[in-house]
Amino acid sequence: MPQIAAPLLAWYRDNARDLPWRRAGFDAWGTLVSEFMLQQTPVARVIPHLEAWLTRWPTPADLAADPPGEAVTQWANLGYPRRALWLHRAAVEIRDRHANVVPRDVESLLALTGIGDYTARAVAVFAYGDRHPVVDTNTRRVLARVVDGVAQPGPPGRVDLAAMEAQLPADVAAAAVVNAAAMELGAIVCTARSPKCEACPLADLCAWRAAGYPASEDRRRRQATYEGSDRQARGAVLKALRDAAPSPVVLAEVLPSWPDPVQRDRAIDSLIADGLAEASAGLLRLPGHAAS
Repeated sequence: MPQIAAPLLAWYRDNARDLPWRRAGFDAWGTLVSEFMLQQTPVARVIPHLEAWLTRWPTPADLAADPPGEAVTQWANLGYPRRALWLHRAAVEIRDRHANVVPRDVESLLALTGIGDYTARAVAVFAYGDRHPVVDTNTRRVLARVVDGVAQPGPPGRVDLAAMEAQLPADVAAAAVVNAAAMELGAIVCTARSPKCEACPLADLCAWRAAGYPASEDRRRRQATYEGSDRQARGAVLKALRDAAPSPVVLAEVLPSWPDPVQRDRAIDSLIADGLAEASAGLLRLPGHAAS
C-alpha cells in the first residue's frame, strides 16, 4: 500500500464530514448533480439546493421533461448558471442514450455535456465504486505539499491523475476512500491559506513540512472582483428573468436602473449567446419557455 494511504484511511474513518452524497443509498444521479453544484461553490451553499433539486427531479428523465429554463430558475444563486444548462442537457442525454441510468464507465460520462475528467471519475468512483484517481483542487494541494514539497500545486493537467494513481492502494474499496480522504484533508486540514499541520495525519510524511515550509509561487488563477463586474450584471439579469418566469420580460424593462446600460446590454447579449436566455419580439425569457 502506498505510504500515505494507511494514515489517510484511518483519519478519514474518524473525521469525514457527514455529507448527503456520502450516505448509503445516495444514487449516481444524486452524485452527478452534487458534483455539478460543487464546482466552485462551497459545500454549505450546495446542500439545501441539492436536496431541493433531487426532490423536484429525482431522475434524469424528470429534469429532461422540463424546459431548460426551469433548471436555470431552480439553480437560483449558486453561481455559474451555465452549469444548470449543462446539467439539463446531460439529463436529456442520459434519458435518450442510457435509458435514464447515469453511465458507469468514464468514457461514456465524458461524452455527456458539461462533464470533464474530475466529474467523470468522481461519479465512477463515488457512485459506482470503481477504481480511478479522482483529483480536485484540494487533492492537488495535498499531493504538492506531501509528495513534492511545495506550498502550492502547479497548473492542473493530466500529470495530476498519474500522481494520484501512484497513491491509490490496489484494493478497489480502499482506493475510493483514499480519493475521498485526500480531498477531505485538503478541504478541512491542508487548506490553502491556514493549514492545520498539527492535526494532519500526514505530517510525519510531508515533504513540505520537512523542508521547513518553503514558499513557492502561487499560480492559482485569481477570481476577478464581483462587484461592478459583467458577472454581477449577468446575475442580475438572470434574477429578473427567474423572478418573472415563465413569463417573459420586455427587453427595455430588464434592469432599467442598472448604472451602466452598455454593461447591461453586454450581459444580456452574453446570456443569449450562452443559451441562458432567449430574445424575440422585444421580449427576453429563460430558455425553453413558450412565447406568450
